[in-house]
Amino acid sequence: MNLRSTPGRRRSVTALLLVSLALAGGCKEAPGTPGASSPSSDTGIGSSDPEVSTSAVPGEPSATPSASAAPVTPSTPGKPSTPPTSAAPPTAAGGWITIDPAGQAAATKAFFARKPKTVTGNPVKVPEFNVGCKTSHHNSDDPIVLPKLVGGSHNHTFWGNRSTDANSTAESLRASKATTCNSPDDQSAYWVPTMYQNGKIVDPTEVTVYYGSRLKDPSKTQPFPFGLRMITGNAKNQVDTPDKQGNHFWCAGIGGEIGRSADKTFPVCAKTANIVRQITFPDCWDGKHLDSPDHKAHMANGDHTGACPKSHPVPVPSVSFVISYPLSANTDGITLASGTSFSMHADFFNAWKDEALAARVRNCLDQGVKCNSAGNF
Repeated sequence: MNLRSTPGRRRSVTALLLVSLALAGGCKEAPGTPGASSPSSDTGIGSSDPEVSTSAVPGEPSATPSASAAPVTPSTPGKPSTPPTSAAPPTAAGGWITIDPAGQAAATKAFFARKPKTVTGNPVKVPEFNVGCKTSHHNSDDPIVLPKLVGGSHNHTFWGNRSTDANSTAESLRASKATTCNSPDDQSAYWVPTMYQNGKIVDPTEVTVYYGSRLKDPSKTQPFPFGLRMITGNAKNQVDTPDKQGNHFWCAGIGGEIGRSADKTFPVCAKTANIVRQITFPDCWDGKHLDSPDHKAHMANGDHTGACPKSHPVPVPSVSFVISYPLSANTDGITLASGTSFSMHADFFNAWKDEALAARVRNCLDQGVKCNSAGNF
């Protein structure tokens, strides 16, 4: 096709390209939004296979860790000074949201210049801290996959930042002070598809969000940059995986699992136990992007050696949701807003206060010890 023939033809071709891009993303067939391209699915977040973008994908990230959390603001004397804040804002191209490399390099340098807090007592030798959360609200929005498209998604159950909706941005989350998690320093947004039993919403009784490291050497872990977002899981999965490991709901508590639901997809728990689901995100970052077209490609898991791969060289905290639902002996009729139990997936949008996150990562994860929700040993 000759794109140079006439202005009218150029406009027609551009319009066709935009329509095809819009149909590629989101939980429903709805107009897409710039910077939020994702694989198409009527049931939610797209395939784990990266979608081919219509724009050029940036080159493979450097193997040199050169990025970290947003600039750290010291709270006590003796800590590193705040890195320069004049870095250019993130830019988006084809769903890739690119950070300013100089600003991130300065943040990384300042972070590793921090002197870790002296370990006291006898903490468990596990690199970890956590926040405990309660359900905040429900809506059919998804500010990562379908930003600004109100009601465009299947229904989600949110915890953490109370303001989360289709119009949420990193800045709006940071501006909102209300959170349902037990640390006021955590203004992040977390969400999963809503659970139903016979059409009635079933909310978690509690959610614990763990931040840890699954790498062989956790000492180089650094905070996520402010505004990083990612998803894990696949809402298009409606059947079990070939190895029959796709359903990860299990029973926690005395008595454990005593049977299976009528459709064999959920465990039946003893009356003294609850159904629990754990969902874990990747913990290696490419060091260059806050987001990617499928909301996964900028992140990766550690390789077989227990280290981050060269394509994603920056170790960041491994985020893990442990979700407890008040269901035990009667687990028939359970569905998710995205479909069957096998479609479970999760979203994370980082809006931690910089100093609070940096302190927890440096003191707890980098020293390989377990801390509480306040970041103390």
